[in-house]
Amino acid sequence: MGVTTDAAGAAGPWLIVGLGNPGPGYAMNRHNVGFMVADLLAERIGGRFKRAGKAQAQVVEGRTGPPGPAGRRVILAKPMSYMNLSGGPVNALRDFYKVPVERVVAIHDELDIDYGTLRLKLGGGDNGHNGLKSLTAAFGRDYHRVRFGIGRPPGRMQVADFVLKDFSPAERKELDYFVDRAADAVECLVTEGLERAQGTYNS
Repeated sequence: MGVTTDAAGAAGPWLIVGLGNPGPGYAMNRHNVGFMVADLLAERIGGRFKRAGKAQAQVVEGRTGPPGPAGRRVILAKPMSYMNLSGGPVNALRDFYKVPVERVVAIHDELDIDYGTLRLKLGGGDNGHNGLKSLTAAFGRDYHRVRFGIGRPPGRMQVADFVLKDFSPAERKELDYFVDRAADAVECLVTEGLERAQGTYNS
């Protein structure tokens, strides 16, 4: 695949993408958990999201991990195009920063995993997720995914209604903890490699 994903492959930046929908009305939706994790990562590196030139996205540049050569340069991004059009803005950023597909990390909600459970992987299908469909159409499927479980909708609720609703009061009691853990998983993936991150955070 050209660029390795272990800790030795330190050349060049990583593009870490939180998937979600822009605007305050979507901010606490289950579908926006990728934005929540990206916001926490930006806070950790001491940056604030700003509009990225002509790209339809907000970005923060910085470094994550330990100081010195073990740290990694990262570009955090939140597409401002709405979920199902995320691929265009992300691909524009990928081209601008010259990031290979294998160094792209998408953080997204996942219906088929219990709430708060994390799964990390490289490549694969989109499982009906419109944000992933758009990314894959734009630059292929060989990017990393940090999948944040939100569980299945109750009863006969439609999937679209479920993902576009806010986390429930019960879920919000643990949401900060789970978002913090997801941010840890992203940092581990970038600094220590996929295998180490999977062993630590996949459950």
